[in-house]
Amino acid sequence: MNEKRDPRLQARGLSIGYDDAPIVRDLSVDVADGRITVIVGPNACGKSTLLRGLARLLKPAAGQVVLDGTDIATMHTKEVARRLGLLPQTSVAPEGITVADLVSRGRFPHQKLLRQWSADDAAAVTEAMRCTGVSDLAGRLVDELSGGQRQRVWVAMVLAQQTPLLLLDEPTTYLDIAHQVELLDLFAMLNRERGHTVVAVLHDLNHACRYADDLIVMKSGGVVAQGDPGAVVTADLIEQVYGLTCQIIEDPQTGTPLIVPRASSHLRTRRAPN
Repeated sequence: MNEKRDPRLQARGLSIGYDDAPIVRDLSVDVADGRITVIVGPNACGKSTLLRGLARLLKPAAGQVVLDGTDIATMHTKEVARRLGLLPQTSVAPEGITVADLVSRGRFPHQKLLRQWSADDAAAVTEAMRCTGVSDLAGRLVDELSGGQRQRVWVAMVLAQQTPLLLLDEPTTYLDIAHQVELLDLFAMLNRERGHTVVAVLHDLNHACRYADDLIVMKSGGVVAQGDPGAVVTADLIEQVYGLTCQIIEDPQTGTPLIVPRASSHLRTRRAPN
């Protein structure tokens, strides 16, 4: 019989915030291996703070983040970066850097004194750029790109790290609906076909329900629900967390919950065109 192992990434009694102001309070959560976990909740509820804490960008006031059985705070930076890739909510590229050079920086954790740039590094960068559709931008300056193009380049850099864990803070920012779906489909492929564990913060609840294996619903710095979207997403939960009256129907494409906000009386009584 196989011995049950702890998840690779865990938060234990985590309290974390900014300038001694706690945002996440005494939070414990396990990230399921080999699955897509999506964190949702209203603005300022602690979603991005939790993700930044899991990635060791914020130091906890209490509790700890455990990565592969070790307190992440005690691990070497390069070791963390070989196991965990983070796409932050906002990123600023060095001035004058090209797309290819920026994506290549995703290979930094794999560089050593006696192992510099290799064929494996070049292949990882080429594949990351191909997956994100930015290969034709390789020689362009990042500063010259549109917001959507820049976002895909940052995603390519994270993919070039080739980490088993991907942490994504609002990865669809700046993208139109077609590119949002394309990018989320890419992460689903990386999860299903290549075994990446994915943790993403998303604002779009219907995207979250469609792509998540596990949904973490936050409010006021804590977790109010966690589990399969079909089991935890109800009209009562959405009203409790967001103050939004809605109807939950089945997504005709995936069978996952589809949240339909209640129309205001102004919309329901809108006159038909002449």
